[in-house]
Amino acid sequence: MQVYIYAKSGHSLGLDATRRCASIAALLQEFDPILCTSDFRAGVYAKEYLGIKKYVSVDVLSNLPNIMQRGDILIYDSDEASDFMEKHMREFCSLLYKIGTNIPFNIVNTSLFEPKINTNKTKALFFGDDDYTNLLLTLCQNSSKHNLALLMGHYFFLGNETKLAPYFSSVLEEEEYIQTIQNTKYLLSSSINACLESVYCGNSPVFYQRADKNYDQIEWIEKLNIPIIKADSLKDIVNGFEEIITNYPVLSDFEAVDVTWACANIKETVEKYNQIMSK
Repeated sequence: MQVYIYAKSGHSLGLDATRRCASIAALLQEFDPILCTSDFRAGVYAKEYLGIKKYVSVDVLSNLPNIMQRGDILIYDSDEASDFMEKHMREFCSLLYKIGTNIPFNIVNTSLFEPKINTNKTKALFFGDDDYTNLLLTLCQNSSKHNLALLMGHYFFLGNETKLAPYFSSVLEEEEYIQTIQNTKYLLSSSINACLESVYCGNSPVFYQRADKNYDQIEWIEKLNIPIIKADSLKDIVNGFEEIITNYPVLSDFEAVDVTWACANIKETVEKYNQIMSK
């Protein structure tokens, strides 16, 4: 019996689901889980930077039965499953959990991040891991240089670093993601996941709501009282950001997801399976 964790990922989707699934994998290490991503680069990134030991690339969620066996366990972070598909997945799997439904969305990889008191008032923008339409470049048009570091996204087009550099105080490579989230006091980001990680670390994020995204889980930003910015130019975004951080609001308490109950269910299921197979 194998535990699989599936993350919807890709150049137009980013790595938020991959990061959440890596967080779950870290909590389920004793079961030797396999991370499945719908983009090969996401799996490579997860192994190199997110502590994943095993990964495999599958194009879509519906391809998982090609590598799974009936009775395996699946945890998935995706909106691909219809009610009909989910019904068949439940019949196929011993256990099935959907992140955002069965497992709460506010997941932080506590093996990579830790709370700290950050007195250095650093500022950075993490637009997201994806920008397929080059929206950030469009927002930067006619902008001056800002006192704000830019953390590059994993799926940003080759050469965009040079194009974006004139508008920011510095450009940070994607490999610096964990360090940047951990050590940036004021993070401006369009990633819900990055904002949750920032809060967990004890920092004060500001969420920028991108025009090209549908944020089905934005209630997590609202629940924590994280300020939200909507603007159509980098100048207006940064001005709004600077105004917010001069009088930053009090955030609601944040607790990372407790999945001990899921671990217990998985352990019980695996043990029962092993007992049956040993007879």
